[in-house]
Amino acid sequence: MHTRRTHRRTRTGATLLAAALLATACSSGGASTSARSAVEGGGPTESAPTSLAALPRQIPAALAPYYGQKLSWRDCGVPGFQCATMKAPLDYAKPAGGDVRLAVARKKATGPGERLGSLLVNPGGPGGSAIGYLQSFAGVGYPAEVRARYDMVAVDPRGVARSEPVECLDGREMDEYTETDVTPDDERESDELVDAFKAFAEGCGADAPKLLRHVSTGEAARDMDILRGVLGDEKLNYVGASYGTFLGATYAGLFPHRAGRLVLDGAMDPALTARRLNLEQTAGFETAFQSFAKDCVRQSDCPLGGPGTSPDQVGKNLKAFFEKLDARPIPTGDADGRRLTESLATIGVIRAMYDEAGWPQLREALTSAMKENDGAGLLFLSDDYYEREADGDYSNLMFANAAVNCLDLPAAFTSPDDVRAALPDFHKASPVFGEGLAWSSLNCAYWPVQATGEPHRTVAAGAAPIVVVGTTRDPATPYRWAESLAGQLSSGRLLTYDGDGHTAYNRGSGCIDSAINAYLLRGTAPGAGKRCS
Repeated sequence: MHTRRTHRRTRTGATLLAAALLATACSSGGASTSARSAVEGGGPTESAPTSLAALPRQIPAALAPYYGQKLSWRDCGVPGFQCATMKAPLDYAKPAGGDVRLAVARKKATGPGERLGSLLVNPGGPGGSAIGYLQSFAGVGYPAEVRARYDMVAVDPRGVARSEPVECLDGREMDEYTETDVTPDDERESDELVDAFKAFAEGCGADAPKLLRHVSTGEAARDMDILRGVLGDEKLNYVGASYGTFLGATYAGLFPHRAGRLVLDGAMDPALTARRLNLEQTAGFETAFQSFAKDCVRQSDCPLGGPGTSPDQVGKNLKAFFEKLDARPIPTGDADGRRLTESLATIGVIRAMYDEAGWPQLREALTSAMKENDGAGLLFLSDDYYEREADGDYSNLMFANAAVNCLDLPAAFTSPDDVRAALPDFHKASPVFGEGLAWSSLNCAYWPVQATGEPHRTVAAGAAPIVVVGTTRDPATPYRWAESLAGQLSSGRLLTYDGDGHTAYNRGSGCIDSAINAYLLRGTAPGAGKRCS
């Protein structure tokens, strides 16, 4: 699973649910009618998911020391922000068995106006640094009136960034991993892909064998409740994007009586299996690509077709380019000698689907690659997606992404034969991306730790109104997921943005921003069926 939303600089991204080789998801359109029909057929019959059960209101005595701890705030090295370290039990079933240390950061309310408490933020992933998001965007870029009334707070979830990060591969090994062919043409190439998944999994298991069993979304949600108590807030106020919506919904399901003003932007559907999530996300990327294709052919610099070229033909032209790269990667001018492979180029294109503002950059990168044999532009997009730095180091985003996803749900597929049987469904969902995303969904089959989570409905009975935001042509979290989650939540309020890109809050829609700000500042949830464009 990968639905990432991160703000590196101020951009929005999201990692694929399908590919821990990349979620869901870190640090933001629904499937079209045709795409919806494509993902509704095929696959084994799935039993109805159970509902997530709320935890008792009373805090267990064994957890009281964690809720009673005092944070020692210190300067972060970033003006205006303070940092601290919080302890949580590694295993909530055995609180005496050891701690995990979690990094926390805040920016205190600036005023004027009455302080409303803390506003916790999470950018998604899983694996995105909430602290990085807070310091680079939320703490300085959220509406001034929100920052005036709330202490802006973030905690890196267990296994992520500053909170005992999971590590799996070094930079050179990760380069080889990202270049692995995810559209194998024969058994030899599928064996190589399986070997890559196994090496990745073994690296993660060797690094943190105990932690790897305790990085689930449920445990991270329980950590958030400890933080709420430590901060002195009666209820948790929260804005989560992309995978952060799954984390926020899980919190509401476990602690409905302590759920305050929750905004879930770019929603995931917790009731779906990993296979279904991956298949529907594949359709979501096709929806976004179709929108890009329609725009591309209207531009003078589109290398995939001219005026009148159909989106389907644009897709075929791109797929033909990918196949050429599969046979012969092209130069990039990279200092480490990397060439642009089919897998890297595909991720570069997918990266640009998250934000329509990136479409001109994608056209330029494709033109350079297709007409000038220069893959630098697409490699840059791919590196940005993977959070690879210029010195060849990677953040732990992809490692944490796999660790959380493979623990939260049983694997989408258990063997290459399973993938081959599902290829027609994935190809129907997206002729351009389907094959690669299907094979990428095999990654959790070789994970060293057995999944502890299952698909479940999230009702959160008794919770205050929860705002669920969906974008109609969102590539990474299809709109139908927002519809589903809002319908599951007993107090869900669906807020719709009719547009492109991943997530909606703070992305330029005054209508969306006004509705969410009114909710955060005054507790006024959007009316039923509210839509913005």
